[in-house]
Amino acid sequence: MTTIEEAVDRYLRHVTVERGLSANTVAAYRRDLSLWQGHLEEAHRASPGDVTVADVAAFPVALSTRAERPLGAASVARVLSSVRGLHRFLLEEGLVETDVAATTRPPKLPGRLPKAISVAQIEALLAATDGDDPVRVRDKALLEVLYATGARVSEAVSLNVDDVIEGDVVRLFGKGGKQRIVPLGSFARRALDDYLVRARPGFSARGEATPALFLGARGARLSRQNAWLVIQAAAERAELDVDVSPHTFRHSFATHLLEGGADVRVVQELLGHSSVATTQIYTLVTADALRDMYSQAHPRARRRTPRPAAAPGV
Repeated sequence: MTTIEEAVDRYLRHVTVERGLSANTVAAYRRDLSLWQGHLEEAHRASPGDVTVADVAAFPVALSTRAERPLGAASVARVLSSVRGLHRFLLEEGLVETDVAATTRPPKLPGRLPKAISVAQIEALLAATDGDDPVRVRDKALLEVLYATGARVSEAVSLNVDDVIEGDVVRLFGKGGKQRIVPLGSFARRALDDYLVRARPGFSARGEATPALFLGARGARLSRQNAWLVIQAAAERAELDVDVSPHTFRHSFATHLLEGGADVRVVQELLGHSSVATTQIYTLVTADALRDMYSQAHPRARRRTPRPAAAPGV
């Protein structure tokens, strides 16, 4: 009899070897499925064949109501997706007769518009990295590249020097290893050139040879966590009164392009979205801005307080 732990290990080997998922993605699957294993242990399920539809249905509720660190809707949906992938695999492999997770749907996520900041705020962030210190030169290049390309922070820190093609465009590798080519723009090109000449050689000399574009203080590839710290430090120096994260640059990139008249399908290609429907959420942001402008500027858009009627005989 195959145990649940053995079934999970087999599935993780499958997604690693046959589907070629990244180490980070497999580690996320492992974390999600460890929660599922704990849930099944409490229900005294010994093998995949013992698991019922009711077990799966009860799982999202257990995750969102547990006493210690209850999960939000987005996290529950992600974990449940991992569970559905596992049970679909078990059915395909003939380890179970039915897919007990097939009919379970994730919780509905609240509709959230991407959080973009204004062009002026972006410029203040970028100005906060001005300076001749090698760290500031690197930070300027990193932030300019994030805003110029709309890259995810993981894509930016994964860049190698050779991914900057003739100084004009950059080759990004997105989810699933999907490649896209994105223009850099003059400000990002200038910041990158400055970094490659004045700062990167010094960082590189402190560590082992690496093709990585952005390097940390010890000469190794800059981590996502350190990139986040760079952004937070710049936001503090710029004294912005809004929350700023690595994804803020990506959201602002898309929003500002659409506000400038870019076609949504062009923005889709630049962001690396597989579906234009994902990109179209940014059009809601620009539509809100248009409504605000319209209500302020159009004489028949503003609601006016009616003038009181004159008293009789006046």
